Amino acid sequence: MANDIDMNRVPQHVAIIMDGNGRWAAERGKPRSYGHQAGVDTVRKITSECTRLGVKYLTLYTFSTENWNRPADEISALMGLVLTSLEDEIFMKNNVRFRVIGDIARLPEAVQAKLQEVMEHTAHNGAMTMVVALSYSSRWEITRAVRQIVDETLRQLPQATPEEITRSITEQTVSDHLDTAFMPDPDLLIRTGGELRISNYLLWQIAYSELYFTDTYWPDFDEHCLHEAIRSYQRRQRRFGKTEEQVENEK
Repeated sequence: MANDIDMNRVPQHVAIIMDGNGRWAAERGKPRSYGHQAGVDTVRKITSECTRLGVKYLTLYTFSTENWNRPADEISALMGLVLTSLEDEIFMKNNVRFRVIGDIARLPEAVQAKLQEVMEHTAHNGAMTMVVALSYSSRWEITRAVRQIVDETLRQLPQATPEEITRSITEQTVSDHLDTAFMPDPDLLIRTGGELRISNYLLWQIAYSELYFTDTYWPDFDEHCLHEAIRSYQRRQRRFGKTEEQVENEK
């Protein structure tokens, strides 16, 4: 299936906005929860395929801070799905480590406990790290990071001047205080479901990521769709602000 993928240029970090579960279910006359359940099956398939291809980090936008505004019954169903979907098989069979980013304190205690249990159980797996963005938004993350930097500066220098506080806030210190400090920035961001927006997801981290949008709903996003996204990524030249000539000369 992936014979035409250059295995030497597979993105090391793939981030995905898993969109379209609700619309996929509605088109089939089913409740939104049916679409979310189907989306879990897709997570299993894509996780296995990313591991096989050699992707090192897979970050999945699962539930945003804005999603707390959804109907209570849908939120309850989603939280229940988190509990039932974090199975050992998907992680242990594929040698995948599990991590989570986001405002975890807002989650139900049972969900927090399950997340911690899976993170501890998979801590020594090394083929790939799957990161779930849960109760997450990028603006929340960046705001919290800046506050933490200021608080740390004032603890070290209680009489710090505004200039000293300002000097403590650099691009590197912000990156170091983000939830994602343990992994590299995404090489490829995929959004399913046909929408053409980022939706408050990894805004700092995707500054130079390649973006790929598809009309395919997440429950229908299979290995072939993943391969096409990676092929699109491999057809591009990543310049990071440089000219084409500079990039070619560096090869």
